[in-house]
Amino acid sequence: MSFLKELWTFMRVRKKFWLLPIMIMMVIFGGLIVLTQGSAVAPFIYTIF
Repeated sequence: MSFLKELWTFMRVRKKFWLLPIMIMMVIFGGLIVLTQGSAVAPFIYTIF
């Protein structure tokens, strides 16, 4: 959690709020990759893409 706090502080102090959507998309795609690693949800995620 300290990493997220430091990242938020960095973005707030340096006015780098444009990084927030990039980080959110990376987390979403990372979660999708984890879900597709052999779970029962994998066939449904493959049909989305």
